[in-house]
Amino acid sequence: MASVTELGAMISDACQEAEKLPGALISCGVVEAAAALCLIISSPPRGLFLHHGKAPHYLYYGILVAVVIFGLFEASAGFWVSGDVVGRRAVGKTIMWVSIVPLVTVAALGWLVILNVK
Repeated sequence: MASVTELGAMISDACQEAEKLPGALISCGVVEAAAALCLIISSPPRGLFLHHGKAPHYLYYGILVAVVIFGLFEASAGFWVSGDVVGRRAVGKTIMWVSIVPLVTVAALGWLVILNVK
């Protein structure tokens, strides 16, 4: 599985070369969805999401479910872009840049789990 730095390099390469865009979209989407699913299954809310009632718990799981859905959308967009890389490059690059926000979100929530912040 690719690390966050490898995904960053892949995103950078995909923005410069159109042929690498579908692979980057698919890889980033699958990694985002898998990481968010892993957090949903294995990790309860931590850090900021504790001691403030039920709303932060729902927010935590809502964010992760949204990232899973967006990751699957991004991966399917990668397959769509691969059909006509030159004609769909602008849409693919836009999705790629928007995907940085969920990628950082999942990475930050994952670090809370790794650091065991309570």
